[in-house]
Amino acid sequence: MLNRKQSPDIFNAVDFDLKLNPYQHFTLDNGTSVYTIDGGTQEVLQIEFIFYAGNWYEEKNIVAATTNYLLKNGTKNKNAFDIDEHFAFYGAYLNRNCYNETSTVTLHTLSKNLQHLLPAIAELFTESILPENELDIYKKNQIQRLKVNLKKCDFIANRLIDEYIYGIHHPYGKYTSTLDYNNLERDELLEFYNQYYTHGKCLIFIAGKLPSNIQEQLNTYFGKLPFNPNKNFTKEYHTASANSKKQFIINDENGVQGAIRIARKFPNKHHPDYTKAQVLNNILGGYFGSHLMKNIREDKGYTYGIYSYIQNHIHDTAWMISTEAGKDVCEATIEETYKEMNLLTKELISNDELALVKNYMIGNLLGTLDGPFQIMPRWRNYILSNLDENYFYNSIQTIKTISAEEIQALAKKYLNPEDFYELTVI
Repeated sequence: MLNRKQSPDIFNAVDFDLKLNPYQHFTLDNGTSVYTIDGGTQEVLQIEFIFYAGNWYEEKNIVAATTNYLLKNGTKNKNAFDIDEHFAFYGAYLNRNCYNETSTVTLHTLSKNLQHLLPAIAELFTESILPENELDIYKKNQIQRLKVNLKKCDFIANRLIDEYIYGIHHPYGKYTSTLDYNNLERDELLEFYNQYYTHGKCLIFIAGKLPSNIQEQLNTYFGKLPFNPNKNFTKEYHTASANSKKQFIINDENGVQGAIRIARKFPNKHHPDYTKAQVLNNILGGYFGSHLMKNIREDKGYTYGIYSYIQNHIHDTAWMISTEAGKDVCEATIEETYKEMNLLTKELISNDELALVKNYMIGNLLGTLDGPFQIMPRWRNYILSNLDENYFYNSIQTIKTISAEEIQALAKKYLNPEDFYELTVI
């Protein structure tokens, strides 16, 4: 029996021997890859259909996102209400999202109800009609939402900093306008749907308490669909960064707050510095005890929060620092940010701070290994990025063994103010 009068032993997270539970893989009759993790204590599961149908592949702006949104808004046999009612009847939740390279359709359901829901999902991939009336409603709602968001300085900053880094014609750098929505045509959506969904490349990820006949169920409803697992996705883009590194934009003359973005290009996960830089990033601004947070929030009181992060993109990526501050202290906030960068290039961090950050990062990793719903997203990201379990174990080893001297060398290499784009929007 647990002795509640005795406090539990405390261990450093870096001393744990972390293991990444493997997935099981099989292919359907049409060659579609399925990745499964069977586990958990409750009779629930999550199944995610991933298509290479993000805005990376569209020829016209927001076609990919609009097509993805309208997938469940009407088929040849059911309208949007009927589709929603069907999933609600079984207590299930069906969602869809569109990203840069991929789009997803995700189902959360009781395991016993999966057989009733898979046929309805298969219908979305072959029988969706993307109704004109639903498209009109979508346009009106999105235009109204955009008009509201354009009044917010942080929304403008998020749009423009990506444009400065990647270029307005790069999938990571382009953004929407009311004209884009007005110019959407249903025929364009149907063409995209047919090419990238009905005849596109699909990967299936499923985690939770799986039925014993899961392979048979998936094969019955998806194994005969005209998916193309060998479809070639080699569309390339080149970044076209802005010429000016510093931008100051007035979006609301009466505003009292400014949005600050400081960012630079950075290698993706395949670069040997990526994981090491994640450690440096946490020290700089990646968690609540970071240098930026201690200085700019706790000491100066310029902001409620300031964070830095390395974008998790598949192709190009960037190192980003983001905050909102009173417009009268925006300039001072930027100066203090560069000051903290400079300190990391000049001074070695202490062993105590390095140990704290290592334990924080390993502790976060532990949270992503707690159950099938947490493990599967990690595998999904690895698979989509053409990585394997060696990346996981190499990353842990890097975090555990990186030295203060290596941190300083990385700071000298990547935290040069002249390499960063600087944007202030008030």
